[in-house]
Amino acid sequence: MNGSWQEHLEQDILPWWNERAVDAELGGVFTNVDNAGSLLSTNKYTWSQGRWAWLAAELAEEVAAGTIADADADVVAWTDRAKRTASFLYEHAVRADGRTVFLTSRQGRPIPAEPGGDVATSVFADLFAALGLGAAARVHPAQGEDWLRAAGRILHRAESDWQARTARSEPYPVPAGFRDLAGPMNLLHTAAEMLRARSACPMTAAFWQEIDGVRTRALTLLIGPDGFLGDPTWWEFAPDDAQRADALLGTHRTPGHLLEALWMIAHAQEQSGESPHWQRLVRLGQRALDIGWDARDSGILRYTHADGGPPRGDLLDPAHPTPYESLVDDTWDTKLWWVHAESVYTTALLRPYSEDMAQWHRRISDYTYATFPDPAQGEWIQVRGRDGHPLDKVVALPVKDPFHVIRSLIFLSRIERRS
Repeated sequence: MNGSWQEHLEQDILPWWNERAVDAELGGVFTNVDNAGSLLSTNKYTWSQGRWAWLAAELAEEVAAGTIADADADVVAWTDRAKRTASFLYEHAVRADGRTVFLTSRQGRPIPAEPGGDVATSVFADLFAALGLGAAARVHPAQGEDWLRAAGRILHRAESDWQARTARSEPYPVPAGFRDLAGPMNLLHTAAEMLRARSACPMTAAFWQEIDGVRTRALTLLIGPDGFLGDPTWWEFAPDDAQRADALLGTHRTPGHLLEALWMIAHAQEQSGESPHWQRLVRLGQRALDIGWDARDSGILRYTHADGGPPRGDLLDPAHPTPYESLVDDTWDTKLWWVHAESVYTTALLRPYSEDMAQWHRRISDYTYATFPDPAQGEWIQVRGRDGHPLDKVVALPVKDPFHVIRSLIFLSRIERRS
Protein backbone atom coordinates (compact mmCIF):
# COMPACT_ATOMS: atom_id res chain seq x y z
CA MET A 1 0.00 0.00 0.00
CA ASN A 2 1.04 3.61 -0.55
CA GLY A 3 1.10 5.95 2.42
CA SER A 4 0.39 5.02 6.02
CA TRP A 5 -2.59 3.63 7.84
CA GLN A 6 -2.67 6.79 9.95
CA GLU A 7 -3.02 8.91 6.80
CA HIS A 8 -5.86 6.66 5.66
CA LEU A 9 -7.58 7.19 9.00
CA GLU A 10 -7.09 10.95 9.04
CA GLN A 11 -7.72 11.71 5.37
CA ASP A 12 -10.36 9.16 4.36
CA ILE A 13 -12.13 7.42 7.23
CA LEU A 14 -12.68 10.10 9.87
CA PRO A 15 -13.91 12.72 7.35
CA TRP A 16 -16.49 10.24 6.03
CA TRP A 17 -17.99 9.60 9.47
CA ASN A 18 -17.73 13.22 10.58
CA GLU A 19 -19.69 14.37 7.55
CA ARG A 20 -22.40 11.73 7.33
CA ALA A 21 -23.08 9.86 10.52
CA VAL A 22 -22.77 11.80 13.78
CA ASP A 23 -26.02 12.53 15.63
CA ALA A 24 -24.83 15.77 17.21
CA GLU A 25 -28.28 16.57 18.56
CA LEU A 26 -29.25 13.40 20.44
CA GLY A 27 -25.96 11.52 20.70
CA GLY A 28 -24.74 8.43 18.96
CA VAL A 29 -24.02 7.50 15.37
CA PHE A 30 -26.14 6.61 12.35
CA THR A 31 -25.07 3.26 10.91
CA ASN A 32 -28.00 2.19 8.73
CA VAL A 33 -26.05 3.18 5.61
CA ASP A 34 -25.80 1.42 2.25
CA ASN A 35 -22.74 0.95 0.05
CA ALA A 36 -23.47 4.24 -1.74
CA GLY A 37 -23.36 6.12 1.55
CA SER A 38 -27.10 6.77 1.70
CA LEU A 39 -28.79 6.85 5.12
CA LEU A 40 -31.60 4.27 5.16
CA SER A 41 -32.85 4.70 8.74
CA THR A 42 -32.08 6.70 11.88
CA ASN A 43 -32.81 3.77 14.20
CA LYS A 44 -29.93 2.93 16.52
CA TYR A 45 -28.51 -0.49 17.36
CA THR A 46 -27.02 -0.58 20.85
CA TRP A 47 -24.36 -2.87 19.35
CA SER A 48 -23.06 0.05 17.26
CA GLN A 49 -23.72 2.84 19.76
CA GLY A 50 -21.59 1.24 22.46
CA ARG A 51 -18.75 0.77 20.03
CA TRP A 52 -19.07 4.38 18.85
CA ALA A 53 -18.79 5.62 22.44
CA TRP A 54 -15.55 3.63 22.76
CA LEU A 55 -14.19 5.03 19.50
CA ALA A 56 -15.11 8.60 20.45
CA ALA A 57 -13.33 8.30 23.80
CA GLU A 58 -10.26 6.75 22.21
CA LEU A 59 -10.11 9.46 19.55
CA ALA A 60 -10.59 12.18 22.17
CA GLU A 61 -7.46 10.93 23.92
CA GLU A 62 -5.49 10.61 20.67
CA VAL A 63 -6.45 14.09 19.46
CA ALA A 64 -5.69 15.56 22.89
CA ALA A 65 -2.23 13.99 22.78
CA GLY A 66 -1.62 15.30 19.26
CA THR A 67 -1.00 11.80 17.93
CA ILE A 68 -3.97 11.78 15.54
CA ALA A 69 -5.12 14.85 13.63
CA ASP A 70 -8.79 15.35 12.79
CA ALA A 71 -9.43 18.49 10.76
CA ASP A 72 -13.17 18.35 11.44
CA ALA A 73 -13.38 17.45 15.14
CA ASP A 74 -11.17 18.54 18.02
CA VAL A 75 -10.78 17.00 21.47
CA VAL A 76 -13.86 18.86 22.72
CA ALA A 77 -15.97 17.44 19.90
CA TRP A 78 -14.80 13.85 20.39
CA THR A 79 -15.23 14.07 24.16
CA ASP A 80 -18.73 15.42 23.66
CA ARG A 81 -19.53 12.56 21.28
CA ALA A 82 -18.38 10.01 23.86
CA LYS A 83 -20.40 11.76 26.56
CA ARG A 84 -23.59 12.12 24.49
CA THR A 85 -23.45 8.54 23.24
CA ALA A 86 -22.87 7.14 26.72
CA SER A 87 -25.72 9.28 28.04
CA PHE A 88 -28.00 7.98 25.28
CA LEU A 89 -27.13 4.39 26.17
CA TYR A 90 -27.50 4.97 29.90
CA GLU A 91 -30.87 6.68 29.54
CA HIS A 92 -32.46 4.58 26.80
CA ALA A 93 -30.73 1.20 26.46
CA VAL A 94 -29.42 0.07 29.86
CA ARG A 95 -31.90 -1.93 31.94
CA ALA A 96 -31.88 -2.55 35.68
CA ASP A 97 -31.40 -6.30 35.13
CA GLY A 98 -27.98 -5.87 33.50
CA ARG A 99 -29.21 -6.30 29.94
CA THR A 100 -29.70 -3.71 27.21
CA VAL A 101 -32.28 -2.81 24.60
CA PHE A 102 -31.03 -4.14 21.26
CA LEU A 103 -32.61 -1.52 18.95
CA THR A 104 -34.11 1.92 19.54
CA SER A 105 -35.50 4.75 17.49
CA ARG A 106 -33.33 7.81 17.00
CA GLN A 107 -34.91 9.31 20.11
CA GLY A 108 -34.37 6.15 22.19
CA ARG A 109 -37.73 4.37 22.02
CA PRO A 110 -37.18 0.58 22.36
CA ILE A 111 -38.05 -1.39 19.22
CA PRO A 112 -38.72 -5.13 19.65
CA ALA A 113 -37.35 -7.62 17.14
CA GLU A 114 -40.95 -8.55 16.30
CA PRO A 115 -44.30 -7.12 17.40
CA GLY A 116 -44.75 -7.88 21.07
CA GLY A 117 -41.31 -9.46 21.29
CA ASP A 118 -38.44 -8.92 23.68
CA VAL A 119 -36.23 -5.86 23.28
CA ALA A 120 -33.11 -7.33 24.96
CA THR A 121 -31.85 -10.08 22.67
CA SER A 122 -28.03 -9.98 22.48
CA VAL A 123 -25.34 -10.42 25.10
CA PHE A 124 -22.93 -8.89 22.59
CA ALA A 125 -24.97 -5.70 22.38
CA ASP A 126 -24.89 -5.71 26.19
CA LEU A 127 -21.12 -6.01 26.29
CA PHE A 128 -20.57 -3.36 23.63
CA ALA A 129 -22.72 -1.00 25.70
CA ALA A 130 -20.51 -1.73 28.72
CA LEU A 131 -17.42 -1.19 26.56
CA GLY A 132 -18.64 2.25 25.52
CA LEU A 133 -19.78 3.30 28.99
CA GLY A 134 -16.42 2.35 30.46
CA ALA A 135 -14.50 4.27 27.81
CA ALA A 136 -16.67 7.37 28.13
CA ALA A 137 -16.04 7.34 31.88
CA ARG A 138 -12.32 7.89 31.20
CA VAL A 139 -12.85 11.12 29.26
CA HIS A 140 -15.90 12.43 31.14
CA PRO A 141 -15.43 11.30 34.75
CA ALA A 142 -18.15 13.63 36.04
CA GLN A 143 -20.68 10.94 35.08
CA GLY A 144 -18.18 8.12 35.15
CA GLU A 145 -19.30 6.56 38.41
CA ASP A 146 -22.87 6.02 37.19
CA TRP A 147 -21.71 4.73 33.83
CA LEU A 148 -19.19 2.35 35.36
CA ARG A 149 -21.73 0.96 37.82
CA ALA A 150 -24.04 0.23 34.90
CA ALA A 151 -21.19 -1.27 32.87
CA GLY A 152 -20.18 -3.48 35.80
CA ARG A 153 -23.74 -4.70 36.22
CA ILE A 154 -23.89 -5.54 32.51
CA LEU A 155 -20.51 -7.30 32.56
CA HIS A 156 -21.37 -9.52 35.52
CA ARG A 157 -24.79 -10.40 34.09
CA ALA A 158 -23.18 -11.32 30.77
CA GLU A 159 -20.59 -13.55 32.43
CA SER A 160 -23.26 -15.24 34.55
CA ASP A 161 -25.54 -15.81 31.56
CA TRP A 162 -22.69 -17.18 29.43
CA GLN A 163 -21.72 -19.64 32.17
CA ALA A 164 -25.37 -20.71 32.60
CA ARG A 165 -25.87 -21.08 28.81
CA THR A 166 -28.72 -18.56 28.97
CA ALA A 167 -26.99 -15.69 27.17
CA ARG A 168 -28.93 -14.63 24.10
CA SER A 169 -26.99 -13.95 20.91
CA GLU A 170 -29.47 -12.92 18.26
CA PRO A 171 -29.57 -12.96 15.30
CA TYR A 172 -27.49 -16.17 15.44
CA PRO A 173 -28.12 -17.97 18.74
CA VAL A 174 -25.55 -20.50 19.91
CA PRO A 175 -27.12 -23.97 19.55
CA ALA A 176 -27.59 -26.07 22.67
CA GLY A 177 -24.64 -28.34 23.42
CA PHE A 178 -21.97 -25.86 22.30
CA ARG A 179 -19.99 -23.01 23.83
CA ASP A 180 -18.85 -20.10 21.67
CA LEU A 181 -15.44 -18.45 21.47
CA ALA A 182 -17.11 -15.04 21.14
CA GLY A 183 -18.33 -15.17 24.74
CA PRO A 184 -15.00 -15.19 26.60
CA MET A 185 -13.42 -13.01 23.89
CA ASN A 186 -15.87 -10.21 24.51
CA LEU A 187 -15.84 -10.66 28.28
CA LEU A 188 -12.06 -10.35 28.21
CA HIS A 189 -11.99 -7.26 26.01
CA THR A 190 -14.79 -5.46 27.84
CA ALA A 191 -13.29 -6.11 31.28
CA ALA A 192 -9.81 -5.07 30.15
CA GLU A 193 -11.11 -1.86 28.62
CA MET A 194 -13.17 -1.01 31.70
CA LEU A 195 -10.06 -1.36 33.84
CA ARG A 196 -8.47 1.51 31.91
CA ALA A 197 -10.84 3.88 33.75
CA ARG A 198 -9.32 3.10 37.16
CA SER A 199 -7.27 6.27 37.37
CA ALA A 200 -10.12 8.52 36.20
CA CYS A 201 -13.00 7.37 38.41
CA PRO A 202 -13.03 6.84 42.20
CA MET A 203 -14.73 3.45 42.32
CA THR A 204 -14.08 1.13 45.27
CA ALA A 205 -11.22 -1.34 45.30
CA ALA A 206 -13.80 -4.14 45.44
CA PHE A 207 -15.42 -2.89 42.23
CA TRP A 208 -12.15 -3.05 40.33
CA GLN A 209 -11.26 -6.42 41.83
CA GLU A 210 -14.51 -7.82 40.50
CA ILE A 211 -13.82 -6.46 37.01
CA ASP A 212 -10.29 -7.85 37.16
CA GLY A 213 -11.76 -11.21 38.14
CA VAL A 214 -13.82 -11.28 34.95
CA ARG A 215 -10.69 -10.51 32.92
CA THR A 216 -8.73 -13.28 34.65
CA ARG A 217 -11.46 -15.89 34.23
CA ALA A 218 -11.96 -15.00 30.57
CA LEU A 219 -8.24 -15.36 29.89
CA THR A 220 -8.31 -18.81 31.49
CA LEU A 221 -11.29 -19.80 29.33
CA LEU A 222 -9.32 -18.79 26.26
CA ILE A 223 -5.76 -19.97 26.94
CA GLY A 224 -6.02 -22.18 30.03
CA PRO A 225 -5.46 -25.96 29.96
CA ASP A 226 -9.02 -26.65 28.76
CA GLY A 227 -9.47 -23.37 26.93
CA PHE A 228 -10.79 -22.59 23.47
CA LEU A 229 -7.31 -21.94 22.09
CA GLY A 230 -5.07 -24.97 21.75
CA ASP A 231 -1.66 -25.01 20.14
CA PRO A 232 -1.91 -24.47 17.23
CA THR A 233 -5.62 -25.12 16.62
CA TRP A 234 -8.71 -23.75 18.34
CA TRP A 235 -12.46 -24.10 18.76
CA GLU A 236 -14.94 -21.62 17.34
CA PHE A 237 -17.81 -23.62 18.87
CA ALA A 238 -16.66 -26.15 21.46
CA PRO A 239 -19.00 -29.17 21.80
CA ASP A 240 -20.01 -30.58 25.16
CA ASP A 241 -20.24 -34.04 23.60
CA ALA A 242 -17.12 -35.27 21.79
CA GLN A 243 -19.35 -37.07 19.29
CA ARG A 244 -20.42 -33.67 17.98
CA ALA A 245 -16.85 -32.59 17.26
CA ASP A 246 -17.27 -33.72 13.64
CA ALA A 247 -20.48 -31.74 13.11
CA LEU A 248 -20.33 -28.58 11.01
CA LEU A 249 -20.45 -26.48 14.17
CA GLY A 250 -17.54 -28.41 15.66
CA THR A 251 -15.30 -28.46 12.59
CA HIS A 252 -15.78 -24.95 11.23
CA ARG A 253 -13.35 -22.15 12.02
CA THR A 254 -13.47 -18.36 11.69
CA PRO A 255 -9.86 -17.34 11.01
CA GLY A 256 -10.52 -13.61 11.39
CA HIS A 257 -12.16 -14.17 14.76
CA LEU A 258 -9.12 -15.96 16.10
CA LEU A 259 -6.80 -13.26 14.78
CA GLU A 260 -8.90 -10.65 16.59
CA ALA A 261 -8.78 -12.72 19.79
CA LEU A 262 -4.98 -12.92 19.67
CA TRP A 263 -4.41 -9.19 20.04
CA MET A 264 -7.07 -8.99 22.75
CA ILE A 265 -5.19 -11.65 24.69
CA ALA A 266 -1.85 -9.87 24.20
CA HIS A 267 -3.30 -6.51 25.29
CA ALA A 268 -4.94 -8.04 28.38
CA GLN A 269 -1.79 -9.90 29.41
CA GLU A 270 0.35 -6.77 29.06
CA GLN A 271 -2.22 -4.78 31.04
CA SER A 272 -2.07 -7.30 33.89
CA GLY A 273 1.73 -7.26 33.98
CA GLU A 274 2.21 -10.61 32.26
CA SER A 275 4.47 -11.19 29.30
CA PRO A 276 2.31 -12.44 26.41
CA HIS A 277 3.14 -15.92 25.16
CA TRP A 278 4.22 -14.49 21.83
CA GLN A 279 5.32 -17.71 20.15
CA ARG A 280 2.07 -19.45 21.01
CA LEU A 281 0.16 -16.48 19.59
CA VAL A 282 2.33 -16.63 16.47
CA ARG A 283 1.60 -20.34 15.99
CA LEU A 284 -2.13 -19.77 16.35
CA GLY A 285 -2.00 -16.82 13.96
CA GLN A 286 -0.05 -18.88 11.46
CA ARG A 287 -2.64 -21.66 11.65
CA ALA A 288 -5.49 -19.21 11.09
CA LEU A 289 -3.77 -17.82 8.01
CA ASP A 290 -2.75 -21.23 6.69
CA ILE A 291 -6.38 -22.36 6.57
CA GLY A 292 -7.97 -18.96 6.01
CA TRP A 293 -6.04 -17.47 3.12
CA ASP A 294 -7.81 -17.89 -0.20
CA ALA A 295 -5.26 -19.36 -2.61
CA ARG A 296 -7.60 -18.74 -5.56
CA ASP A 297 -8.59 -15.10 -5.13
CA SER A 298 -6.44 -13.91 -2.19
CA GLY A 299 -7.87 -12.44 0.99
CA ILE A 300 -9.09 -14.24 4.09
CA LEU A 301 -12.18 -16.43 3.91
CA ARG A 302 -14.94 -15.87 6.42
CA TYR A 303 -15.31 -19.53 7.44
CA THR A 304 -13.29 -22.66 6.72
CA HIS A 305 -12.98 -26.24 7.88
CA ALA A 306 -10.48 -26.84 10.68
CA ASP A 307 -8.18 -28.47 8.12
CA GLY A 308 -8.78 -25.81 5.47
CA GLY A 309 -11.18 -25.69 2.56
CA PRO A 310 -14.92 -25.07 2.66
CA PRO A 311 -16.71 -25.83 5.94
CA ARG A 312 -18.09 -29.35 6.08
CA GLY A 313 -19.70 -31.64 8.59
CA ASP A 314 -23.12 -32.89 9.62
CA LEU A 315 -25.91 -30.50 10.50
CA LEU A 316 -27.56 -30.92 13.89
CA ASP A 317 -30.89 -31.43 12.11
CA PRO A 318 -30.51 -31.66 8.32
CA ALA A 319 -34.18 -30.85 7.81
CA HIS A 320 -33.96 -27.68 9.89
CA PRO A 321 -30.51 -26.05 9.86
CA THR A 322 -29.91 -23.54 12.62
CA PRO A 323 -29.52 -19.89 11.54
CA TYR A 324 -25.81 -20.08 12.31
CA GLU A 325 -25.29 -23.28 10.30
CA SER A 326 -27.02 -21.63 7.35
CA LEU A 327 -24.81 -18.56 7.76
CA VAL A 328 -21.65 -20.66 7.67
CA ASP A 329 -22.82 -22.61 4.63
CA ASP A 330 -24.06 -19.58 2.69
CA THR A 331 -21.31 -17.04 3.36
CA TRP A 332 -18.11 -18.99 3.97
CA ASP A 333 -16.28 -17.56 0.95
CA THR A 334 -17.16 -13.88 1.43
CA LYS A 335 -14.45 -11.35 2.22
CA LEU A 336 -15.38 -9.13 5.15
CA TRP A 337 -14.02 -5.76 6.27
CA TRP A 338 -13.68 -6.67 9.93
CA VAL A 339 -11.73 -9.87 9.23
CA HIS A 340 -9.14 -7.95 7.25
CA ALA A 341 -8.97 -4.91 9.53
CA GLU A 342 -8.30 -7.16 12.52
CA SER A 343 -5.82 -9.31 10.62
CA VAL A 344 -3.76 -6.32 9.47
CA TYR A 345 -3.36 -5.21 13.08
CA THR A 346 -2.68 -8.65 14.57
CA THR A 347 0.00 -9.47 12.01
CA ALA A 348 1.60 -6.06 12.67
CA LEU A 349 1.61 -6.84 16.40
CA LEU A 350 3.15 -10.29 15.85
CA ARG A 351 5.70 -9.48 13.14
CA PRO A 352 8.54 -8.63 15.58
CA TYR A 353 8.36 -12.25 16.74
CA SER A 354 8.15 -13.97 13.35
CA GLU A 355 9.41 -13.21 9.86
CA ASP A 356 6.47 -15.23 8.54
CA MET A 357 4.12 -12.83 10.31
CA ALA A 358 5.98 -9.89 8.76
CA GLN A 359 5.41 -11.38 5.31
CA TRP A 360 1.76 -12.07 6.10
CA HIS A 361 1.35 -8.49 7.27
CA ARG A 362 2.61 -7.12 3.96
CA ARG A 363 0.43 -9.51 1.97
CA ILE A 364 -2.76 -8.83 3.94
CA SER A 365 -2.13 -5.08 4.02
CA ASP A 366 -1.72 -4.93 0.25
CA TYR A 367 -4.86 -6.99 -0.37
CA THR A 368 -6.92 -5.05 2.18
CA TYR A 369 -5.99 -1.60 0.91
CA ALA A 370 -6.49 -2.63 -2.72
CA THR A 371 -9.87 -4.26 -2.04
CA PHE A 372 -11.93 -2.57 0.66
CA PRO A 373 -11.64 1.25 0.47
CA ASP A 374 -14.17 2.70 -1.98
CA PRO A 375 -12.26 5.04 -4.35
CA ALA A 376 -15.35 7.22 -4.68
CA GLN A 377 -15.86 7.70 -0.93
CA GLY A 378 -12.70 6.72 0.94
CA GLU A 379 -14.57 4.58 3.48
CA TRP A 380 -14.63 0.83 3.08
CA ILE A 381 -17.27 -1.23 1.33
CA GLN A 382 -17.56 -3.76 4.09
CA VAL A 383 -18.93 -6.91 2.45
CA ARG A 384 -17.38 -8.32 -0.70
CA GLY A 385 -17.66 -11.53 -2.67
CA ARG A 386 -14.91 -14.07 -2.97
CA ASP A 387 -13.40 -12.24 -5.94
CA GLY A 388 -13.65 -8.88 -4.17
CA HIS A 389 -16.73 -7.44 -5.86
CA PRO A 390 -19.07 -5.41 -3.58
CA LEU A 391 -22.09 -7.18 -2.09
CA ASP A 392 -25.22 -5.54 -0.72
CA LYS A 393 -25.56 -8.21 1.94
CA VAL A 394 -26.35 -8.17 5.64
CA VAL A 395 -23.67 -9.49 8.00
CA ALA A 396 -25.02 -9.87 11.57
CA LEU A 397 -26.74 -6.45 11.47
CA PRO A 398 -27.98 -4.32 8.53
CA VAL A 399 -25.47 -1.58 9.28
CA LYS A 400 -22.23 0.03 8.17
CA ASP A 401 -20.31 0.08 11.43
CA PRO A 402 -17.12 2.15 11.94
CA PHE A 403 -15.75 0.10 14.82
CA HIS A 404 -13.36 -2.47 13.37
CA VAL A 405 -11.81 -0.19 10.77
CA ILE A 406 -11.24 2.84 13.00
CA ARG A 407 -10.10 0.76 15.99
CA SER A 408 -7.57 -1.14 13.91
CA LEU A 409 -6.30 2.04 12.25
CA ILE A 410 -5.83 3.69 15.66
CA PHE A 411 -3.81 0.68 16.82
CA LEU A 412 -1.83 0.53 13.57
CA SER A 413 -1.01 4.23 13.79
CA ARG A 414 0.52 3.60 17.22
CA ILE A 415 2.75 0.89 15.79
CA GLU A 416 3.73 3.14 12.88
CA ARG A 417 4.76 5.91 15.27
CA ARG A 418 6.95 3.50 17.23
CA SER A 419 8.66 2.16 14.11
